[in-house]
Amino acid sequence: MRRLIPASFPLLLAVASPVHAGEVDGFHLSGSARLRFETIDDQARAGFNKSDSLVNLRTQVMAEYRARPFRVVLDLYDSRVWGGDAGTPVTTGEVNALELVQAYVAADLGPVLGKGTRTGIQAGRMMLNLGSRRLVAADDYRNTTNGYTGVKLDLATPAGTTATLIYTLPQVRLPDDAAGLRARRVEWDRESFDLVLWGGLVGHPLARRTGAPPVRGELAFFHLGERDAPGRPSRDRSLDTAEARIVAEPKPGHVDYELEAMYQWGMASASLAAAAPHQQVSATYFRMAAGYTLPDAWKTRILFELDRASGDGTGPRYGRFDPLFGMRRADLAPAGLYNEIARANVVSPGVRVEVAPPGRLDAFIGYRALWLASRTDAFSSTGVRDATGRSGSFAGHQFDVRLRYWLIPAHLRFELDGVLLAKGRFLREAPNAPPGPSTRYLSLNLTASL
Repeated sequence: MRRLIPASFPLLLAVASPVHAGEVDGFHLSGSARLRFETIDDQARAGFNKSDSLVNLRTQVMAEYRARPFRVVLDLYDSRVWGGDAGTPVTTGEVNALELVQAYVAADLGPVLGKGTRTGIQAGRMMLNLGSRRLVAADDYRNTTNGYTGVKLDLATPAGTTATLIYTLPQVRLPDDAAGLRARRVEWDRESFDLVLWGGLVGHPLARRTGAPPVRGELAFFHLGERDAPGRPSRDRSLDTAEARIVAEPKPGHVDYELEAMYQWGMASASLAAAAPHQQVSATYFRMAAGYTLPDAWKTRILFELDRASGDGTGPRYGRFDPLFGMRRADLAPAGLYNEIARANVVSPGVRVEVAPPGRLDAFIGYRALWLASRTDAFSSTGVRDATGRSGSFAGHQFDVRLRYWLIPAHLRFELDGVLLAKGRFLREAPNAPPGPSTRYLSLNLTASL
């Protein structure tokens, strides 16, 4: 352990360029290394250690060659953990050793669709952050990220309309067996037509008032197609997800807001078994948020939010919302050892206070109340379930805090994340609920960037 962690920092010093990649033509190297210690007591997820701790290390090195209008990018990620045992939830969300997550060619085609338009195309292995990032994202808090292999087309018009179209094969992180993960075995991630994601989104300005934050609307559609592969059974998902979103970005002295609604339909197998029956899918997700940023030096923002993702009920249709490849930390809670709140079977109103004073610090503190959308389905991503529904629907109170501070501006940042989940009736009384009145999670992070 003592030999491995310091080794990543000389590597960054060796490859980093003083010029940020992409600013000028030529060859550029950049990188980062994030060291995390996280610990949890009275885990709320079913089937894992009551208390646990992990050391995470994620090292990233990116090489870019730019000769306008072309760019070639290679981006290597190395994600590893130490300290777990058989009861520690170590998955492909934590471990993916020496993986070329990005290897693509991109071109800026300019105004090929008319004066004032812009067109860009990208092909190969890539990371994606689309729209609100609640369906398609490159997760950043998690120790590993999401990669996609395929083609992306970006369009923009002089009127401010933008569009992004994708056809990709999401990368299946390997190895995914317990022995391979704990050994941090190096294995090339798999992409194939057994898992396909395609679709796109269109955005357009809805209102522009002098001094007020601009308002933007988005429409999106994504299709996920999945089938069994040799040695890899699946739920044979064929899911279509339509999204509509209106957002006004935060600005001091003004109200900001966001309304987002998604409807998901299609088919999925009832289990991983080859002969499992197929079920019709009908699921929903809704988010409503309103905030206000004070015109003070700290940029204090007060945010009220409500998220609801449907769960599976007792009817013939499958009703649990599938968040596909969306992020969770920005809205809900940390991943890692906590990883208890996702956009599935949850109803959660909340309030958050954010501050960003001049200098090196930013922070927030938040509160969420947690209910099950369906009391007979497993609560969010905990795996805790009462099929009878007799344990009620209140899961608890979540208090969440994050603090980030640049020890060396732009080069070395410290981050603290902490969560207290005071368990409600459901997480105390459900048949497979782990014991304990509350869950406590803490992570300490140090990120070096060059």
